[in-house]
Amino acid sequence: MHSVYSDGELTPEQLAADARAAGLDFIATTEHNSAQAHRVWGRYAADDFLVLLGEEVTTRTGHWLALGVAPGQVINWDYRVGDELIGRCLDQVHASGGLCVAAHPHAPYPSGSFMYPYRGFDAVEVWNGLWTSDRPWNADNEAALAEWGRGIGEGIHTGRRLPAMGNSDTHLKGQIGIPHTVVFAESLSASAVLAGIRAGRSWIAGSAEVGLSLTALAAGRGAGIGERLAAGGEPVMVRARVRGVPSATVSFHTDLGAVHREVLPESGVGTVEWHTTSGDSAFVRIEVRHPHGPMAALTNPIALT
Repeated sequence: MHSVYSDGELTPEQLAADARAAGLDFIATTEHNSAQAHRVWGRYAADDFLVLLGEEVTTRTGHWLALGVAPGQVINWDYRVGDELIGRCLDQVHASGGLCVAAHPHAPYPSGSFMYPYRGFDAVEVWNGLWTSDRPWNADNEAALAEWGRGIGEGIHTGRRLPAMGNSDTHLKGQIGIPHTVVFAESLSASAVLAGIRAGRSWIAGSAEVGLSLTALAAGRGAGIGERLAAGGEPVMVRARVRGVPSATVSFHTDLGAVHREVLPESGVGTVEWHTTSGDSAFVRIEVRHPHGPMAALTNPIALT
């Protein structure tokens, strides 16, 4: 998110209050090419509210997020694809214990489209918020999701997963939490949250009203989002539970594409089950869409072996 310390309109105090009101447990401060706001965010962090220090590294041919950097650390941004500088910048973030996220890779404005390879990145932002649109889900998000989805199977096969993230990219009042990444972390600490994101133990919610769970079960064993289920050739039952999205369409996706769809009742609460095997599906993930197509939630995959 962005405050008055770069191109946002809100102060850190206002952002912290709005984040708490939206039910968020953590936020990331990512001013453009600056760490100036780092020194003020400490007063708003608490045991029940984590502030990740970061930067939106705004290069000439794409933006990326450095999350979990050291206080006051600024990552170089003055380069473009072909300058062969981005690799050492990624290394700087990793040396600090942080992670690197390719941001809004298909953003429709100069320098917004991401021209670098994803090699060396820890995650990719497939859902960017309201900053460039009055819609929480738009065409550039659809393109980013499709591109990410095509690479999941290969990433699982080679052991180089690239988890998906969704971020509000808040600049203005009313944008915070639309969307946000829900992380299954062992604790509310920077190291635990970053580890959860890096492992893909997360899903993306369009708002705090949306709830979701996804599990895969086989022969008495189970796995959740971002985990691997060793099915051993046994049938796999995949169960999704969703709330907060009236008349939503829940779709199951594997390396074969979209393989199953069901529509939830008008109450917006429902459970959907689908059956497969590890021989038929290398992974499974779900998307939850509002009527007429906009995204409400999506998950990182469960790997099946």
